[in-house]
Amino acid sequence: MTLTFDAVSEPTPGPKWRARWERSWPAYEAWFVARGGDNGPTASESRAALKQHMPELVPTYDRLAELAGGTDRAKQFLSTWCPPTYLGGCSLAAVADAEDVRLVRNYDLSPTLNEGLLLRTEWTGRAVMGMVEFLWGLSDGINQAGLSIALAYGGRSESAEGFGITTILRYVLETCDTVDQALTVLHRVPSHMAYNVVLADACGATASVELSPGGGAKVMDKAIATNHQSGATRADRPDFTKTEERHAHLSGLQTPARDLAKSFLAAPLIQTRYGEGFGTLFTADYDPKARTLALTIAGDRWEQSLGGFAEGQRTANYASGALTAATDATGVRAGIDWAAAVRVDWSRVGRDYAEGNGRSVEDYIAEYA
Repeated sequence: MTLTFDAVSEPTPGPKWRARWERSWPAYEAWFVARGGDNGPTASESRAALKQHMPELVPTYDRLAELAGGTDRAKQFLSTWCPPTYLGGCSLAAVADAEDVRLVRNYDLSPTLNEGLLLRTEWTGRAVMGMVEFLWGLSDGINQAGLSIALAYGGRSESAEGFGITTILRYVLETCDTVDQALTVLHRVPSHMAYNVVLADACGATASVELSPGGGAKVMDKAIATNHQSGATRADRPDFTKTEERHAHLSGLQTPARDLAKSFLAAPLIQTRYGEGFGTLFTADYDPKARTLALTIAGDRWEQSLGGFAEGQRTANYASGALTAATDATGVRAGIDWAAAVRVDWSRVGRDYAEGNGRSVEDYIAEYA
């Protein structure tokens, strides 16, 4: 019931990302194979789809695939073109007023199913930071223009031809400056599943969009989202996720933008059913004007900014379905000799994490130093 969060900065893909890949890939590969990923599009078909829909990402994709070993399976996985299905929870809202703009999200899932990685990059020449999924995609993030974005599962498990949503969010932040530009991308690039996306930018524009499997985007009246969509199709497990109750609560919020995050730290938005796979792992509070992010993790607020990003680590304890104070690990990772990480037996590290016995990256690197 614990999860370690790492804040890592690496302007271009290199040894830090490679170390993360080696640690996480064994578990991801097992999931990918078990869910039929090998029966999906080929590596060449996957790259061609990326080149067609998100060409600006191709150089980064090629570099990541090289760092990942260059296997066809790694290339298929990293493209996220027609990937296996995956589910999740979340509550999102964006508010702008005369003084401030905020985008806030609660990330609700099991502690065993989140990468716990806040990554700052400059992969396409612009600064981007956000919470990573699928090793280079983003569940939420912000770029140097102040554009902020976050996703929530749309409550329908069917899939169609499209990309994993986390890659689409990465693409938006790598190529767009405003909400209007992002909406153009979301209408154009197909998602493989139903997702809800909320956006905010430094000028105070906000939006909420429902994405349909295989393509299609519907802009909603309010910049809020939970885990269902408009229309006649009923969401998966609505009584379990309380998606309608959370949405109604968000719809009725009357709060200044700067105080929005406080509403996400109380019922009914906060979730504590970690043993059932549905607990709030973190609350992300994005400030588009200041280009900052404040993560609240098990009661501990961790502030970061694009201009003053600090590598570090926090460990959250979600014991007994209740939030407890996080332990602040003081070992800032900037002093690690990441080039020495190539000597680590990363297959062993991956097995340790898959079995729930993973240690800090520092421990493994020190062991092989």
